[in-house]
Order: sequence, then structure tokens, then C-alpha cells
Amino acid sequence: MIVRLAGARKAPADLVMRARIVALSWSGLRVAGIATEPGCHAKTVRWWLHHFNELDLEGLEDWPVTGRPRRLTEFERSRIIALVRQAPPGRQVRQADGELAPADEAGPPEWTLDALAAEAARLGVAVGRSQIRRILLAEGVRWRRTRSWIRSKDPDFEGKGRGSSVCTPARPTARRSCAPTSSGR
Repeated sequence: MIVRLAGARKAPADLVMRARIVALSWSGLRVAGIATEPGCHAKTVRWWLHHFNELDLEGLEDWPVTGRPRRLTEFERSRIIALVRQAPPGRQVRQADGELAPADEAGPPEWTLDALAAEAARLGVAVGRSQIRRILLAEGVRWRRTRSWIRSKDPDFEGKGRGSSVCTPARPTARRSCAPTSSGR
């Protein structure tokens, strides 16, 4: 049964791999040799061999997953990520006459967590802002465009430079001394 399952083409791939591990162990290969054939770690080979020895064929099947199941499917997660990559509907767009005007007056000008949650709800994905934040942080996606005020095409616009204000002088850099600050007793 194991040899037939190890060569099966219509069975689940993980079950076939585990059956191949057992079949290779019966052929006399050591754990390191068995691990190279399916391309897994030696610990994985030992794990499945021990489970097979204890539970026979049932030891090769998947174990029940612990923990709470995911509330959102991968499709819904990818829709949220794709939503962030789109321009928000209320973003200012330069018109033909050179003036800035939003494409959609009712839409948000930039993506915030609340705006993303509202747009996701409109698309049929019921998700809160905290869940959206966790998804985007896990994916490494930025959901805000910071300092949009500094990008002006107006020739009279003058940036403030490095300091926060003309009145506030920049802080001088402190010299660092190499002398220890503690007595070291």
C-alpha cells in the first residue's frame, strides 16, 4: 500500500511525499539520503518515520490545525492589498487647465485605515481597520503618502528647508567626547 501510494499521481502531494519517505527507508537508505530525495530536512524525515511507526498509515495524514481559522480568505486579503496600490478616488488630479481637482469629490484624498475599511466594505469585504493594519504591516505595504504638501509644481512655492521654520534655528550638532561618563568602579 505504501509503495503504491509513493508512486501515486492522483493523491495529495504531501501524502505522496510522506509515503516516499517511508518507502525509501524500507529500501535501506539512511535519514540524510532520504532527505535529499524529496528535498526536505532530516528532522522532517525523522518526524514522519516516527509517526508512521506509531500510527501506521494514519500517521502519514495531516494533523488537525490548531487555533482559530482565518476570517479572511487569501482572495479578500489580496483585494485589500490591491486596493492600497490604487490611487484613492478623492486624490487631487491636475486638470487640463493646470488646476488641481479631485477625481471624486466624495472619495477620500488619501488612504487611511478608516477609508480602506469603508472601501473594503463597499467591495463586500467585512474587515475592520485593525485587521487591515495587520495585513498591510505583514505585507510591508505603505498605505499613506506622507508629506503631500511638499510636492508642489507652483514656481512661487518655496520649501522650508531642513528646519521646521525660518524662526527656529537648526540645532547645532553636539560634539561627542571619547571620555567615559561613568567612573567604572
